Amino acid sequence: MNITSVSILLQTAAALQLAVALLNIFLVPLLKWKEDLARAPLLLREVFQVHAWFISVTLAIFGLITWRFAGELAAHANAIAVWLAAGIGIFWGIRTVLQVTYYSTSHWRGQFGRTMIHIFLLFGYGGMAAIYLWAAFGTSS
Repeated sequence: MNITSVSILLQTAAALQLAVALLNIFLVPLLKWKEDLARAPLLLREVFQVHAWFISVTLAIFGLITWRFAGELAAHANAIAVWLAAGIGIFWGIRTVLQVTYYSTSHWRGQFGRTMIHIFLLFGYGGMAAIYLWAAFGTSS
């Protein structure tokens, strides 16, 4: 795969990360979790909200840096480009594994729409892991 192709894939991953960062901010109303969170202890609510924001900030940083430096990441321009791509790839790789191993199948099994979302997320997270890990360790021409 050539540097231009990897760069385009990285920019696609960057756009997806920015979309996930934005979506994550609205997760509570989208999934109708307001009442559930209201019943949770105050500390749990606060930790949940802080983590949700920081995940969004982290993904936005990943997305913006990737968008700006996609060419450098794809070309292995320097050690930090390789390390950054590897780190983000590992981040998404772990998230992919958790999608399969941690979440209970009771959340989606037997429900077509939720099953499709589960599969979409699995391929989305796995795809981003693959793109970043290819950028870090693959050979580009």
